[in-house]
Amino acid sequence: MVHYTIYKTVTELPSDWDGLVTHDVFLQKQYFKALENASPDNISWFYLGIFKDEKLVGGAVIQRIELYLEDVFRNLNDSCYRQKLKHVVSKLLRGNMLVVGNLMHTGQHSMYHEPDAISQSQFIDTVYSALKYLKTHIKEKYNKRIRVIIFKDYFTEDTIHEEHQFFNSNKLHKIIVQPNMILKVRPYWSNLDNYLSDINTKYRQRYKVARKKAGRIKKRELSLQVIEAQTNRLYELYKTVSVNAKINTFILPKTHFFELKRHLKANFKVFGYFLDDVLIGFYTLILNDNVLETYFLGYDETHQYQNQLYLNMLYDMLEFAIENKFTSIVYARTAMEIKSSIGAKPKKMTVYLKHTNPLMNRSLNRIFKLMNSSQDWEERYPFKSQNR
Repeated sequence: MVHYTIYKTVTELPSDWDGLVTHDVFLQKQYFKALENASPDNISWFYLGIFKDEKLVGGAVIQRIELYLEDVFRNLNDSCYRQKLKHVVSKLLRGNMLVVGNLMHTGQHSMYHEPDAISQSQFIDTVYSALKYLKTHIKEKYNKRIRVIIFKDYFTEDTIHEEHQFFNSNKLHKIIVQPNMILKVRPYWSNLDNYLSDINTKYRQRYKVARKKAGRIKKRELSLQVIEAQTNRLYELYKTVSVNAKINTFILPKTHFFELKRHLKANFKVFGYFLDDVLIGFYTLILNDNVLETYFLGYDETHQYQNQLYLNMLYDMLEFAIENKFTSIVYARTAMEIKSSIGAKPKKMTVYLKHTNPLMNRSLNRIFKLMNSSQDWEERYPFKSQNR
C-alpha cells in the first residue's frame, strides 16, 4: 500500500531520508536545516515522504510561497505592452502558491522516487494528493486560499513529461521558462589554460582584459567566522544585485549565507573580493556531487564596471570547477548572454502550472506563451569547436 506523510521540520524526517536522495544536496537534511534557520519570510517548507508499506520509496519538497509583491517583474526597459502583460501575470500569481520544488534555486531539486519500488505515475499522483491536502489545510488553518500550483523546472529529457494524462486531467499547463545556463567541463581540462586554449582569440582577449581590470583586487575564500563578521556587508552587497533583478519573489534574510556555511560546511563556498581590505564583492557555490552549482552573489556597483567584477566571478567559478574536477557548472538563468560568452549553453526548461480559479487557469497558457515568444538575448559562441 502506498501512502504519504507530510513533515514540517527536518527533525521529523525519517532516519533513512538522506539515504534515498544521496545524489542531490538540495534534497538532504543539512540543506533543509540551514533554510529552516534562514529562509525568506514569505517561504515555508513541507517535506513529503512517500512510503510503500513501511518503506520510504520517494520524497518531495513543497514550498508555500506568500507572494503579495506588486513588483514581481522589475525590467523597466520592457515595452509598454510587455510591462502591461507582466502586470497581469503578477496579479494572477500574487497570493499564496504551492511549489513542488525550490523557488530559491534554478533546477529540478524537488522530488525523487525509487523506480523499482513505485512507478512514476503512482508517485506523482501521490504528490498531487498531498498538494490537495495542503491546499485544504492552509485554508482551514490560516484562512488563505492557494491560488497557484507549480511543478518546477524540468529539462526536455526528464521523464515527467511522459505523464500527459496526469497533467491534462489536473489541468496543469506546460510553460516554457528561461533556460538554465550550463557549462560542460571538458575532461581534458586540468587547469584554466586548457580552457583558454579552446576559446577563440576574441574571447581570450576578453579574458585578459577582465583580469587586468581586476587590478589590485584580492580574492579569498571566507571561513565561517569571517562570514559571520561580514554578515552585514555580505547582505548589503547581495541586496545591491537583488533589487535589480527582473523577477524578485523573495528576499534572503541576513543570516542566510552564515547558516548555509554552518550546515553544509565544505559543500558551501563563499569567495570574497577585497580592495584595500574592504569587501566589494562575493559569490557563493554549492558542491552537489559532480556538479558545481552557482548560488547567490553580490557586488558594489561602483566597482562592477571598472573592475569587471561579475565577469571575473564567472571565470573564477569556472576555474574552481576545472581544478576540482566537476563535470559541469550550473550558472542558472540570469545574465544569459554574458554567461554564454564564457561557454555556458542554454538548456531548455519548463514548468507545469495551474491557477486554482478555472477561468484564470484557461488564460495562463496563452499569457505565458506571449511572454516567452522570442529569445531576448543573443547567444555567444566562444569555443573554436562547439562540439568537442
